[in-house]
Amino acid sequence: MSLLQVQGLRKSFGGVQAVQGVSFALQAGELLALIGPNGAGKSTTFNLVGGQILPDAGRVLLQGQDITGLAPRAVWRRGVGRTFQIAQTFASFTVLQNVQMALLSHDRHAWRWWRRADAHRPQDALALLEQVGMAAQAQRPCSALAYGDVKRVELAMALAHAPALLLMDEPTAGMAPAERLALMQLVQRIARERHMGVLFTEHSMDVVFGLADRVAVLVRGQLLAEGTPQQIQDDARVQAAYLGTGLALESA
Repeated sequence: MSLLQVQGLRKSFGGVQAVQGVSFALQAGELLALIGPNGAGKSTTFNLVGGQILPDAGRVLLQGQDITGLAPRAVWRRGVGRTFQIAQTFASFTVLQNVQMALLSHDRHAWRWWRRADAHRPQDALALLEQVGMAAQAQRPCSALAYGDVKRVELAMALAHAPALLLMDEPTAGMAPAERLALMQLVQRIARERHMGVLFTEHSMDVVFGLADRVAVLVRGQLLAEGTPQQIQDDARVQAAYLGTGLALESA
């Protein structure tokens, strides 16, 4: 059984058919990149899976359980983590406290505002930071970090929930080439170790073709092609859809 099954998703906004019958599957431990030109339906598909948008038709199954139409918080409780194009951290908190806040939320204590974050599971938080290479900076405020390190902290926060599936919305946006490859190599290693599936949207083709296990290409709301990075690079339909130059332009 696939970890994630997306079956015939459809979504329209007024007269615009943003997503038209999109289907794909994701296995545990696998990285699947969702790519396409602007307006292809990537963000809509991504948000349909995460619960931010309700589909007009179709289903989303996680480990065989139907999560279609559930609110984002309910989807998160079912084992779906998420990172964002612009990293979501508490800038005035230390690196360690950010991860402790994520653990508080996982343990359903976030509403107890008087609870001190730095008293909650510090060793578990440090272990998560060790996984992402940020343990040495545990006591620094996030506001003092380089952006690539902030993205690592956000990843540790997402992992605090021990997700079966991690959704990453343009995870390397704003990062230098060496930084973005290092981040996604880290994600790849953690995905293998945790047997965690990763669905990500990405404009950097060096990341997509260098690190994704499979690539799904959307064009005008429809799934044009799906396969290994090499199959996608060699696909004449993909080349035609990008006018022969789009794949190179997206990595610029």
